[in-house]
Amino acid sequence: MKILAIETSCDETAAAIASLDNHNITILSNVVASQIDIHQAFGGVVPEVAAREHVKQILPIIDQALKEAGLSKQTASKELNGIAVTQGPGLLTSLLVGVETAKSLALAWNLPLVPVQHVTGHIAANFINRDLTKFNFPILTLTVSGGHTALILMKDYLTYEIIGQTLDDAAGEAFDKAASLLKLGYPGGPKISAAAAKFAAQNKATSIVLPQPMIKRSDYNFSFSGLKTALLYALQKDSAWSEKVNEYAYVFEQAVTQALIRKTIKAAHDLEVKTIMLAGGVSANKNLREALTQTIQQKLPSVNFLMPELTYTTDNAAMIAAAGLIRLEKQKTTDPITVLAQPNWPI
Repeated sequence: MKILAIETSCDETAAAIASLDNHNITILSNVVASQIDIHQAFGGVVPEVAAREHVKQILPIIDQALKEAGLSKQTASKELNGIAVTQGPGLLTSLLVGVETAKSLALAWNLPLVPVQHVTGHIAANFINRDLTKFNFPILTLTVSGGHTALILMKDYLTYEIIGQTLDDAAGEAFDKAASLLKLGYPGGPKISAAAAKFAAQNKATSIVLPQPMIKRSDYNFSFSGLKTALLYALQKDSAWSEKVNEYAYVFEQAVTQALIRKTIKAAHDLEVKTIMLAGGVSANKNLREALTQTIQQKLPSVNFLMPELTYTTDNAAMIAAAGLIRLEKQKTTDPITVLAQPNWPI
C-alpha cells in the first residue's frame, strides 16, 4: 500500500508519501516547511499567522512530496491507496487547512481518507523502518512534546490508554517558558538543551536546587508548572543569574528529564510491559534519550526500548503516514465529507 499524508496541526506544513510492504513502513518522501523563523519574533506560535502560512505552502509542499516519491497529480489517483491527515488535536485554523485539502484531494482522486490523531502519529514514528511483526505488546509510550506529555499503554497497534499525563504544562511548554525566563529565545527545547550541554561539558558540580515535581505521588501523572515557578523565584533571588544561564538550564533540564524517567520506569514495572517507546518533539532531547536508555538497561533489562529516528521526532507528515498506513490496512477509513478538524480530539 502507498499513502499520501498531510500534517498541519501547528506551525509546520508537511506532506509525505509512504508505503507498507511486507510488514515494513518505508518513507518515500518527507517534506516539511517550518515557520520557526516567522514565529521567533513573537516568542511563540501565532495561530492566525500559522494558518496563513499553511495556505501558502500546502499545495507546493504536496507537489514536492509527490515529485520526490516519483509520483504526480496526474498519476496519484492510480498509484495511491489513500490519504492520511492530522484531524487533531492542534490549532483549529492550522488543522482546517490540512483537513480541507486532504478532503478535497480524496474526493477528486476517489481515494479513502484516513483521519489520524496527532499524538498517535508521534507514536507511529517508532514503526518507521521496522518490522511490524516484531513489536512486543503491551507497549508503554512516553509521549513528550510542546503540547502533550503522557504515558500511553498500547495493547495493540490501534488501542491506546492514557495512564498518566501532565496536570498543567507539557514538558515542551515548560522548556519554552524556562528558555524565556533565561532569555535564551524560541523554541525553548533546543535552546535549553544546548545551554545545558555547555555546562555539562565543564564537569562541574552545581549548587542550584530545583524541586523534583510529583516525586511523592504514587500515580503516573506529571506536573511542570511548579518547577517553572521555582525557576522564576530562583532567578529573582539570584542577582548574578545572568552569569549562570547554562547552569540553570542544566538543572532545569535534569529536573524535567528525571521526572519523566521516574514515572516511566514506575509505570513500566507496575504494568509489566514488554516494550517502552519514546515519542514526540522532546524525544529529540539528547539528555532524555541517553538517560532513559541507561535507566531502562539498568532497572528493566528485559524490556525492549525503542526511539524514533531524529528526523521523525518533531512534527512531520512521515509519522502521520505511518499511522495512516496501519489504520488503512485495518480498514479504518472515513467518508471525507464527514471529517472535521478537531482541535481537542482525544487519543
